[in-house]
Order: sequence, then structure tokens, then C-alpha cells
Amino acid sequence: MSDAPAPTHASAPAAAPDFDDLTRDIADVPAVEVITTVAVHLMSAAAVNLGLAEEGEQHKDLDEARKLIQALAGLVSASATEISSFHAAPLRDGLKSLQLAFREASVVPDEPGQGPGEKFTGPVYG
Repeated sequence: MSDAPAPTHASAPAAAPDFDDLTRDIADVPAVEVITTVAVHLMSAAAVNLGLAEEGEQHKDLDEARKLIQALAGLVSASATEISSFHAAPLRDGLKSLQLAFREASVVPDEPGQGPGEKFTGPVYG
């Protein structure tokens, strides 16, 4: 007989991460922070789908970009009065830039007022 310990076949369960240490409770996050964070994610995703990221043509998908810009326009328009112009103004600027980039990237541009998000923002001109 050997004095070596018997091998264990079942490993002890890994300790679950303490999510309280990793993230803030969503109830503690101000609404303006949630709204602006979501808006920035929509902007980033739209920019990638417009081909504006590094290696842009590889990721270009105008159908996806249209959906993201539409959602962004709805969010910005609906929340602008709630988050103050201090927070809303840069979101509006970013939205307009994406709308113009969409028009420029389109082979057949939408008529003014028919582009993504323009039902919320009105026609966008360069």
C-alpha cells in the first residue's frame, strides 16, 4: 500500500463570483447614466455597421445600421427632455453624424425625411 493520498475525481465547485463586488446594483445607477450608456452602445454598433470602424468594409451592413440608428433616434428623442440638454446635445450630434454617414454610405440615398431616425428627428441635411 502506498502512503500517497487517494486521487480525488470530483473537483470542488468553484466559488461563484461576488457580483456585488463586480457591479453596482442597477437601482443605484442614475437613469441618465443608463440612457447615455445605451445610446453610446447604439452609436458604436451603428458606426461599425456603417463601415466607420477599422477594417470597416468587412463589417458594413446598412440594414443593421438603419435599425440601430432608428432605435437611437427613438431613445434620444424620447429621453431628451428627461436627461437635460447637457446630456442630450452630444447624443443628438452623434445621431446626426450617423444619419449623415448613412446617407453618404447608401448607394441610393433615402429622400430627406425618410432616412433612419428621421421620423423622430425630422429631415437631416449636411
